[in-house]
Amino acid sequence: MLIREFDDEDWSQVWPMIEDVVRAQETFPYDPDMTVDTAYRVWVEAPPGRTVVAVDGERVLGTAKMGTNRPGPGAHVSTASFLVAADARGRGVGTALCRDALAWARRRGYAGMQFNAVVQTNRVAVELYRREGFDVVGTVPGAFRHPALGRVGLHVMYQEF
Repeated sequence: MLIREFDDEDWSQVWPMIEDVVRAQETFPYDPDMTVDTAYRVWVEAPPGRTVVAVDGERVLGTAKMGTNRPGPGAHVSTASFLVAADARGRGVGTALCRDALAWARRRGYAGMQFNAVVQTNRVAVELYRREGFDVVGTVPGAFRHPALGRVGLHVMYQEF
């Protein structure tokens, strides 16, 4: 597996991943009616942000986007988001993408990385982030409407560098 910069030719494989996750409404707080054009604008970061893909040959297994969490006085903290293709989960793709984003943020001189909305019931992601050094610094109760579980919390997670 190789992690490389996103290229527009990757979009034909990235969009179905985004569409599947967003439509499932279980792990991402994005509008389930998101269009392909809106998804592109949301997912593909303009510099100085960065979007990458994890590939095996020509196949995109996952993707990540990273950048500054907030402008101005909060610009010293980074953020990132990750998606892994359903049939590539459990193979270390998410871990590799997370480590890549952390290394990028450290190289850029950020003071830490913050995840603003990790769905509390997304145990795989929460455990991965904890393994990689993140802590849950707060949970907004009932902030996410899960299709099967009803209202569940959204974690704010943080790692200081």
